[in-house]
Amino acid sequence: MRVVVTGGAGFLGSHLCESLMLRGDSVVCLDDLSTGRRGNVEHLLRKPGFEFFAVDVSGEFEVEGPVDAVAHLASPASPPDYLRLALETLAVGSRGTEHALRLADRHGARFVLASTSEVYGDPLVHPQGEGYWGNVNPVGPRSVYDEAKRFAEALTTAYRNKRGVNAGILRIFNTYGPRMRPEDGRVVSNFIRQALAGKPLTIYGDGKQTRSFCYVDDLVRGILAMLDSAEPGPINLGNPDERSMEELAGLVLRLTGSESGIEYLPLPEDDPVRRRPLTSLAQERLAWSPQVTVEEGLRRTVDWFGSLPQQVLLDPRCANDFPRPAEAPRPQPIGNLAGAH
Repeated sequence: MRVVVTGGAGFLGSHLCESLMLRGDSVVCLDDLSTGRRGNVEHLLRKPGFEFFAVDVSGEFEVEGPVDAVAHLASPASPPDYLRLALETLAVGSRGTEHALRLADRHGARFVLASTSEVYGDPLVHPQGEGYWGNVNPVGPRSVYDEAKRFAEALTTAYRNKRGVNAGILRIFNTYGPRMRPEDGRVVSNFIRQALAGKPLTIYGDGKQTRSFCYVDDLVRGILAMLDSAEPGPINLGNPDERSMEELAGLVLRLTGSESGIEYLPLPEDDPVRRRPLTSLAQERLAWSPQVTVEEGLRRTVDWFGSLPQQVLLDPRCANDFPRPAEAPRPQPIGNLAGAH
């Protein structure tokens, strides 16, 4: 297939691009690099069949040549990012989703939306199945992300029902692994970076709140299965292994051998108390279930973070100050990609 991946230079998107290439597909990677990094796809730039365009999909764009599938992953995903880029998050969830859907419609392509467990908000039902409508504060601090994804789901459903687009929705739960940005503010990257730097691990609230963590390789297998199917969804993708923040902190300290302590800070407004997916639908429809244990996945992620310069671990804000491998010349567009630069 020739697959367009929006947000393809991000943490999750870059792993998806890599897996698509490894199985023999060609990839058109679109990313405005607001939270993605060109270095995430550097190793793919010289490979035949891989094209990269720095483009904001919230604006109109076109991809010439055949398009067999569109994976719409573009969006800030960590709270510090979507709070900093509030309007951009709403734009990519609304206009960006519609532009990606129009592309799929024009080419008769399969479309998969990367939605999120955040559509469930601070859930009153536990664990969360796809039939649960959620408990979201539409004017709270997290609403720019939550409501952008909820609107994107509604838009995807309308294009499927009214335009006949072969569209599917995935609801992705917490995902972690190599290429997470050290400064992105997510709990796994925070804990590992702090432990390796010998700093206290910051837990918000009493540490009893839970999340379910899925290793990135498992998550990408689920996305590939969804791309290869005609399932409409929504389908949850995540690891049902539910851990409290205190449990996660203890595991990270053990795997890193760190003697860091724990610092408790106030819980942010509207932060979900519990989160665990029901994944029976993914098992039934996609023959998918997570294979990598949380301990093994964290060990791989710790190894990756351990390869970063010590200064990045001490001060993640300087991550972009360190040189990455020399960039290859940017591939020239094949045909016309309006808005590429």
